[in-house]
Amino acid sequence: TLGCSVKAAATIAEAKALARDERFALLVADIDLPDGNGIEVMQHLRAQYPIAGIALSGYGMEEDIQKSLHAGFARHLTKPVSLPLFAQTLHSLQR
Repeated sequence: TLGCSVKAAATIAEAKALARDERFALLVADIDLPDGNGIEVMQHLRAQYPIAGIALSGYGMEEDIQKSLHAGFARHLTKPVSLPLFAQTLHSLQR
């Protein structure tokens, strides 16, 4: 394992509900979600408390990356993401 405890949410509503009940050190969010996008989730959570984030996206143009970083994500990974790259990114953000 990568040594992490994980909670999953399939929608923005589920992510916000989880965040109301528990504090997380890291958000890993797909940019495209059924009810919006991961940018919205990151902006909402960062307004509440400090949290690091990894954006996952099929969009990898410079504009897409900058949009993720501007929203507060520390890293933007373009899919498909290899497990070694994901693990390296995850470990680089651990406090």
